[in-house]
Amino acid sequence: MWHFIALDTHCHGTDLVCLDDHGRMVRKWNGPTTIPALVAAMESIPEPRAIAFEEGPLADWLFRNLQGHARRLIVCNPRRNALIAKDSDKDDAIDAEKLADLLRGGYLQPVHHNESEERSIFKQTVAMYHRTVQHRVREANRIIAQFRQWGVFVKEADFRSDELWSEQLSRLPEDTQLRGVLGSMFCIYRMALEQEIAMRRRMIQRTRREEVIRRWCALPGISWIRGATFFVYLDTPWRFGTKSQLWRYMGVGLERRHSGGGPTVVRLSHQANHHLKGAILGAAKSAIAIKKNPFADQYRRWRDTGLSHCIARRNVARSLAATVWSMWKHGDVYRPELVAANGRRAPE
Repeated sequence: MWHFIALDTHCHGTDLVCLDDHGRMVRKWNGPTTIPALVAAMESIPEPRAIAFEEGPLADWLFRNLQGHARRLIVCNPRRNALIAKDSDKDDAIDAEKLADLLRGGYLQPVHHNESEERSIFKQTVAMYHRTVQHRVREANRIIAQFRQWGVFVKEADFRSDELWSEQLSRLPEDTQLRGVLGSMFCIYRMALEQEIAMRRRMIQRTRREEVIRRWCALPGISWIRGATFFVYLDTPWRFGTKSQLWRYMGVGLERRHSGGGPTVVRLSHQANHHLKGAILGAAKSAIAIKKNPFADQYRRWRDTGLSHCIARRNVARSLAATVWSMWKHGDVYRPELVAANGRRAPE
C-alpha cells in the first residue's frame, strides 16, 4: 500500500500529513524544519512512500536532502493547487492534508529541480545577476524621471560617468536640496552599475567552464550571459519531449483554448519562464540585426510572406531555441546549413 506524504514547510516548523491509498489518515506530525527531523518522521512511515511539497525558497534545499527517502518526490507548482488556496478553512495542517490528497489523486504538476549543489549555486548566481540588472535599470529610470520633472530629457548613457553626470546637472536649477537628492540617487545607481559589472565578470568566468555554452556562443545572437541563462533555467534537454513543450516553457510557444461552440483562441503560453523568454527574444533580435546568418534570412522570408515583425521575430526565436536544444541533446556544433535547410516554414 502506498503512503502519500505532504509537507507544509516554513522556517519555524513543518506540518506533515500522510494518507494511504484509500485516503485514510495514517499520520500527522509537526516538528522543526531540519533534515534529521524530517527524515526521521518520514522513515517512521512504511514504504512505498511518495512525498510532495510546494515550490518556494526552501524547495531546492529540501529536494536535494530528501531525495532517496521515498520512491517518488515531487516539488509542485503552488499556482496549480487552487484547492488549497480557495477552500474554506485554512491552516498549515489543513493545507498539508489537501496537498496529500492531490498527490494521491495524481493532480500535482512537478517543478523541475536539479540534484547538483554546484548547478544550484550557478543558477542562483545567474538569477542574482538578472536581479542586479533590473535594479540598475530601475535606478536609472528614477533618475531619468527626476530630470523630466524639470523639462530635461536624458538617457542612461548621458550619465554613465562622473563627467557626463556633471554636464547633465548643469542643466538643472542651482538648488542645494535638489542637487543633494539627485546626488544620492546617482550614488545608488553607480553602486548598482559596479555590482552588475563585477557579477558579470565572475559569471562569465564560471560560464566558460561549460562546454555546451561555449558551443552555443557560435550561434548569432547568443553570448555568454544568454548561454548561461539557457543552461541554468533549462538545466537538461531531457526535460522536454517535444519542441512545442520547450517553446511554451521559453515563452514563445502557443496554446489553444476552445470550449463548446465558441471560437478557438490561440495565444502565447502564460506559464513561461520570464528569464528564458527575455533571453531567447533578445537573441532573436540580435540575430536579425546581424543580418548575414540563416536566422536573419528566415526573418526576411517570413516578413516577405506577410507576417508581422513580432510574429516573424517569434518564429526566429523558436528556430534558435530548437537549434540550442538540438545541439545540447546531440552534442553537435553549430551548422548554419542545417538551420537554413530546416527554416523554410514557420515552426508553428
